Amino acid sequence: MPAVSKGDGMRGLAVFISDIRNCKSKEAEIKRINKELANIRSKFKGDKALDGYSKKKYVCKLLFIFLLGHDIDFGHMEAVNLLSSNKYTEKQIGYLFISVLVNSNSELIRLINNAIKNDLASRNPTFMCLALHCIANVGSREMGEAFAADIPRILVAGDSMDSVKQSAALCLLRLYKASPDLVPMGEWTARVVHLLNDQHMGVVTAAVSLITCLCKKNPDDFKTCISLAVSRLSRIVSSASTDLQDYTYYFVPAPWLSVKLLRLLQCYPPPEDAAVKGRLVECLETVLNKAQEPPKSKKVQHSNAKNAVLFETISLVIHYDSEPNLLVRACNQLGQFLQHRETNLRYLALESMCTLASSEFSHEAVKTHIDTVINALKTERDVSVRQRAADLLYAMCDRSNAKQIVSEMLRYLETADYAIREEIVLKVAILAEKYAVDYSWYVDTILNLIRIAGDYVSEEVWYRVLQIVTNRDDVQGYAAKTVFEALQAPACHENMVKVGGYILGEFGNLIAGDPRSSPPVQFSLLHSKFHLCSVATRALLLSTYIKFINLFPETKATIQGVLRAGSQLRNADVELQQRAVEYLTLSSVASTDVLATVLEEMPPFPERESSILAKLKRKKGPGAASALDEGRRDPSSNDINGGMDPTPSTVSTPSPSADLLGLRAAPPPATPAAPAANLLVDVFSDGPVQPSAGPTPEETFLSELEPPAPESPMALLADPAPAADPGPENIGPPIPEADELLNKFVCKNSGVLFENQLLQIGVKSEFRQNLGRMYLFYGNKTSVQFQNFSPTVVHPGDLQTQLAVQTKRVAAQVDGGAQVQQVLNIECLRDFLTPPLLSVRFRYGGTPQSLTLKLPVTLNKFFQPTEMAAQDFFQRWKQLSLPLQEAQKIFKANHPMDAEVTKAKLLGFGSALLDNVDPNPENFVGAGIIQTKALQVGCLLRLEPNAQAQMYRLTLRTSKEPVSRHLCELLAQQF
Repeated sequence: MPAVSKGDGMRGLAVFISDIRNCKSKEAEIKRINKELANIRSKFKGDKALDGYSKKKYVCKLLFIFLLGHDIDFGHMEAVNLLSSNKYTEKQIGYLFISVLVNSNSELIRLINNAIKNDLASRNPTFMCLALHCIANVGSREMGEAFAADIPRILVAGDSMDSVKQSAALCLLRLYKASPDLVPMGEWTARVVHLLNDQHMGVVTAAVSLITCLCKKNPDDFKTCISLAVSRLSRIVSSASTDLQDYTYYFVPAPWLSVKLLRLLQCYPPPEDAAVKGRLVECLETVLNKAQEPPKSKKVQHSNAKNAVLFETISLVIHYDSEPNLLVRACNQLGQFLQHRETNLRYLALESMCTLASSEFSHEAVKTHIDTVINALKTERDVSVRQRAADLLYAMCDRSNAKQIVSEMLRYLETADYAIREEIVLKVAILAEKYAVDYSWYVDTILNLIRIAGDYVSEEVWYRVLQIVTNRDDVQGYAAKTVFEALQAPACHENMVKVGGYILGEFGNLIAGDPRSSPPVQFSLLHSKFHLCSVATRALLLSTYIKFINLFPETKATIQGVLRAGSQLRNADVELQQRAVEYLTLSSVASTDVLATVLEEMPPFPERESSILAKLKRKKGPGAASALDEGRRDPSSNDINGGMDPTPSTVSTPSPSADLLGLRAAPPPATPAAPAANLLVDVFSDGPVQPSAGPTPEETFLSELEPPAPESPMALLADPAPAADPGPENIGPPIPEADELLNKFVCKNSGVLFENQLLQIGVKSEFRQNLGRMYLFYGNKTSVQFQNFSPTVVHPGDLQTQLAVQTKRVAAQVDGGAQVQQVLNIECLRDFLTPPLLSVRFRYGGTPQSLTLKLPVTLNKFFQPTEMAAQDFFQRWKQLSLPLQEAQKIFKANHPMDAEVTKAKLLGFGSALLDNVDPNPENFVGAGIIQTKALQVGCLLRLEPNAQAQMYRLTLRTSKEPVSRHLCELLAQQF
C-alpha cells in the first residue's frame, strides 16, 4: 500500500471530528452537523472546481456524518469522480464511500462499474485490489453479473500479483455465496486447485476458502484438491515454527490455514490413493502427538491456536470414522480436556465425544470416561457444559451402564436448570425404555421421573409407560402395586394420578386380594385426589370409576353415589357432566354381561416407533437421537421399543359434542358415546368412513379429479344448485382472527377452520390443476336445533372473474349434536390475490347468529409441482431476471427451525423440492406451475435458513409480478 503523504492528513476533517466530540448535547451536535452539511453542499454546487484533495476531505466528512446515524442524500457523484483519480488515497476514499452508502439500485451503478472495469484492466495491483474489495463489499447481483466472468481470469492469470490473487479469490467467494448461478464453471476451476501449491501462504489461505465453498456443490470438479491439500498440510505440520516465520502464530505454524485445509478434507471421504491416505494419517498422528508435548508458551494465544488445529483434526478423524487407532487416540486426548481448567475446552471436549460415542471403534473408549462425565454433570458451574455432559451420558449409554447413567441423570434432575429439565426427562425415559433389563425397573424409573419432575413429564412419556404396561402381562401386577404405593404420598403430582387412575382401572384387580389394597381402599385413595385435579384428570378418574364397577361390583353403590352427586350431574364443565350422566345410566341400566363387554380390558397397542424418541428428535433436531434409532445398537438389549402413542380409553376422551369432526388426536373411546356420535363422520380418518355399496360422487371426484369438459366447465355436481351470492355489502366483515385461521391452511388441506361454543366448521379439500373440490362440515355443538341455517360463499371485488365457486345447498335445520356437509366445486379462472368469504347465518334459540370467515382457497392451492434438473433450473432462473418478476423477503423465524418441518411445509405449499441444485445443502429449492384456466404461471423459489441468526431469506421468481409478491407473502407467514 502506498505511503500516505504528510499533506493527506486532512486537517479540516480532524477539526470537524473534534468539534463533534466536544458537543455538550445532541442538539449542539445536530447544529454543527447541519452547518457542515450546508458548507459541503455549497462547495459542491459552487462555480469553482474542487481539486481532488478537497473532494476527498468533504466526502470523508459525509461518510463520518453517515456513520453517526444521519442520512446523506448528496455527494455520491463526487465520490464516483474520486474513482478516476490516480492518487491512491483519493481512490480509496471514493471506493470506501461507495461500499458504505451506494445501494445496488442506484442510478450510479453503471458509472461505478465502468470505473471498476478500468481499474481491473489497469494492471496496477493497488488499484485492482481496491476494485476487487469494492465488488466484494457491495456484493450485489448487478456487480456479480458484470464481473463474475472477469474475476476468475484475474485469479488464475500467471502475471497477477500475490495480493491481487488473494483479493480475487475472496471476491469470487463473496459473489459465489451471494449468487452461485452467476459464477461460471470452466477451465479455471482446474487451475484454481493448483493455487494450493502457491509459494505465498496468503494466496493458499484465500484459495482454500474458495475451493471449500465450490466443492460442496461440485465435489467431482475439485477432487484433485485432496492430494494437494494433504501435501500442503503435511508441509505445515512437519515444519518448525521458524520455517513459516511470517505465518507462525505464537509458535504454531499457520494455524488458520491448517484449520481450513482440515475442513476442506472433511468435504470428501478418505483418500482412495494409499500413499495419500498414509501421508494424511501421518499428519493427523503428528498433530495428536504435538498435543501431548509441553506448551512452548504460557500465553492463551498459543493454547488457542494449538487447540484449534487439534479439534479440527479430531473432527476429520470422526468424519472418516475408518481409523480405529486414531479414533481411540482422539478419545483419550479429549478425555484429558474433560478436567481442564478452561471451561471452553471442557465444553468442546464433551461435544466432540458425543460424536465419538456413536462410532463402533471408539464407543468403548468413550465409556471409560463415564465417571469424569458424571462428575462434570454434578459439579460444573456452566449450564451449557452440564447440558453437554448430559448429552454425552445419553450417547455413551448401553445395556452395561444403563442403570448407572439413568440413576445419575435422575439424581441430577432434582437440581437441574429449569431450561433443560424437559430434555433430561425425555432422555431418561428413552434410555429406561431402550435398555431396560427388566420391566419392573422401567416402571420404577418412570414413576420416579414423575415424582421428581412431574411438571416436565409430557404426555408422550406417561402415555408410553401405559402402553408398555398394557402390552406386557408380566409387569401389570407390579405396576398396579407400585402406583398404588406412589399414590399414598401426601403430595402427589397430577401426572402420577393420571398413570395411577389408568393402571388401577385396568389392572387394579391384580392387587385387590391384599386387604391393604382392597377395592374400597383403591377407590378411596383415587377419589381423595379427585378434587385437587384438573378437568382432564377428573374425566379420566370418572372413567376409572366406571371400570371399577365392572372389576369390583361391591363398589357399585359407592361409585353411583359419587356419580349421582350434584357436583357431577350439574357440573359447569360439559365433559364431566356428560361422563357422569352416561356412566351413571350405564351402570344402572346395563346388565353384568353388557358391562363386561363394554368395559373390557384395553387390547395391546400396535408396535410403532417410540413417541418419546420422536419428540426428542423434534426438540433437538433430526440427528439428535441417531445413536438410538439408526447408529449403534446394543444387540443384547431388551428392546421394549415400539408401539404408537397410547391413547387409552380412560384418558380424557372428548365428548362428541366437544369434537364433532374427529379432527383432534383424541383417544378412542372404550366407553359408550353419546347418541349424537352415530350421526357424525370422521372425514379425516385413513380408513373407510363407513360401509358403502359403491363410491359416492364426492369419492369419485377425489380419486379421479379431471378437468371439466369445455362445454360444461362447472359440471361437477350431481345437483348443481348454487347458493345466491349476497355480495360483500350484505355481510359483515370477517372475524378478527380470520387471517390467522386462513394462514393455518396455506400448507394443508384439512382441519378445523373455526370453532366456538355453538359451531364447529371443518374443511377437507383436494385440488388438481385449476380445479378443486372442498367439503365443509358444520357441526352443531349444542343440544338445540339451528334454524334458518344458511352458509354462503361471497366473492369480494373482482374475484368473481378470477375464481368460480359452485356450492351445494345444505339443510336449513341442523339438529343438536348433528353435522351437515356442504360441497364446493372450485375453478381458478386466472390468478387472484384475495380469498372468497364464507358467510354463515342461523338462528339459535331465537337469536340470529352470523359470522364471516375467509375460505381457505389461496393461489398456491393450484400449484402443480414440477421436477427439473439443476441446469434447467438455473437457465429458467436467469430468464426470470426482471426486477418485477422477483420477490424477496428476509424475516425472523417465528417457529423452531426444523429442516423436516420446513420441507413438509414447502411440499404442502405445492412446489416440488429439487435436490442437489443449491450449493448449500441447508437451503431449499422448489419449482412448480400455477394452473389457471386463462394461463399458466411458472414459479421458482429458494429458501435460505440461517439457524445461527434465526432468520430466513425467501426468494420467489414467477413470470407475473403480482403472483411473485403474493406467493412470497403467503409462504413467509408459514415460518
